[in-house]
Amino acid sequence: MSASSLTSASASPSQGPAMNGNLAVLPSTEQDLLTGLLATSQGSARADALLQHFPSIGHVIAAEAAQLRAFGLTGRDIAAFRLVREIACRMARAEVRRRPVLGNWQALIAYLQAAMAYDQVEQFRILFLDTKNNLIADEVQQRGTVNHTPVYPREVLKRALTLNAAALIAVHNHPSGDPKPSRADIEMTRELKAAAKALEIELHDHVVIGHGTHASFRSLGLL
Repeated sequence: MSASSLTSASASPSQGPAMNGNLAVLPSTEQDLLTGLLATSQGSARADALLQHFPSIGHVIAAEAAQLRAFGLTGRDIAAFRLVREIACRMARAEVRRRPVLGNWQALIAYLQAAMAYDQVEQFRILFLDTKNNLIADEVQQRGTVNHTPVYPREVLKRALTLNAAALIAVHNHPSGDPKPSRADIEMTRELKAAAKALEIELHDHVVIGHGTHASFRSLGLL
């Protein structure tokens, strides 16, 4: 029996091409990409159903496990989606750490998009920076609902002092996809800025992440 026959016999027909190692050409469409991740002979149909239901491939990859199981996805399929997202986040985060954050803004936004844009609930995170604006820590402080996240400036600044941070960048996402700051966002940012200033900590910006877009409080003249 030839080597090619052995390969053909050992590859499970229930697996997508990316899962059984037979991916010779990179997929050209979003449906092909998802099909390649799904370990089933029905991968193409399920990929199509997912893309019909969710607004984008980003929403598919970030969907909750229960939502994905409703389309017949297995634990292995869901794990593959989680791995794809985690790899994308780690690659983007590595670029952010290469040089001072304020001089590497596009890399920062790319990372925040990968990490937050398609979450179905709001999350509030803080980037803690040193005196040269290098990233000390990147931490999610709170998770909320589809349109609200509680923020406690005292806890943020307590953590900043523990890390000996000289500056902060606040970030949260809008699951609706529209990054326009709300009145509550503006009021909270003013409170955080005032509290940080009292401790001689600079709030460089507050960034709101939408679907493929973002809003900067500093650029909007709100900070």
